[in-house]
Amino acid sequence: MSAVYVLGLLAALFALLALVVFVIAPPAPRVALDRRLAPGTQYESRLTRATNRTVRTIEKTMRRRERGAFGEESLELAGVRMQPSAFVLVTFSISALLAAIGVLIGFGTWWSLVLGLLFACLGPLFARLYLALRVSSRRSKFAEQLDDTMQLLAGNLRAGHGLVQAIDSVARDGDAPTSEEFARVVNQSRIGRDLNDALTDTAERMQSDDFKWAAQAIAINRATGGNLAEVLYGVAATIRERNEIRLKVKSLSAEGRLSATILLILPVAVFLGVLIIQPSYFEPFFTTLFGWIALVVAGVLMIVGVVWMLAAVRVRF
Repeated sequence: MSAVYVLGLLAALFALLALVVFVIAPPAPRVALDRRLAPGTQYESRLTRATNRTVRTIEKTMRRRERGAFGEESLELAGVRMQPSAFVLVTFSISALLAAIGVLIGFGTWWSLVLGLLFACLGPLFARLYLALRVSSRRSKFAEQLDDTMQLLAGNLRAGHGLVQAIDSVARDGDAPTSEEFARVVNQSRIGRDLNDALTDTAERMQSDDFKWAAQAIAINRATGGNLAEVLYGVAATIRERNEIRLKVKSLSAEGRLSATILLILPVAVFLGVLIIQPSYFEPFFTTLFGWIALVVAGVLMIVGVVWMLAAVRVRF
């Protein structure tokens, strides 16, 4: 561990040197960059050029895979306002940082390679988990706002607006993510897509059965005629009652879901903690046949337990 301390000391000295040079005693001011360049010339540093080349390479690679884990559709569904190439570059940077941390933890032993690879794999895993949580949060908010959305839509129709105008009003005055999804519907309608198809696509994106029923009610009313405002008021009342029941079920199952989360995280956290504090404790697992068999059996049982607990605490409504 002495080598780790030496590296930490060197890093602290470099940080102190940077603080002295660039903050406490900065260099004398020079002529501004825009005054030293010809008109219309844009300066790019070596780091900027290298970053641009990396981004272009990632974009070329991702164009071959239209539906990747970090594609444009996944980022848009999660509400992440970044280009896919930029998000992938950030993920790679996080993986490199985690790999360096893993190498420093096991520095001087063969565990440094194992920990480096293990920590590097956590970067894409964390990024995928982050997107999944963002998508789940947006869908939950969309479902919670749906009854108010239907009331606002019905109110605009009763005030004399057309259906597209009413949807556009919700897109401008509503809260995210409903406003974002309705703005998507309006834009698709303006470029020629059928309104019913756009609403159905939104219901599928948000995985909302309630909004799918609302879209079907709108489609039937457009085909047969009638008072759409009254229909939407009825749909809003039904959705409100379903949301009340859904919240009750969620509160009653909160203890089970918390217990499942703790039971899922605890074994992994204990394994990683012991692996960091005392790496030699797990050495027989990686150097003997019975150790590898035990790891495989433990992994299979962990997967079975995860699936089992998720199925037990997930209440379909």
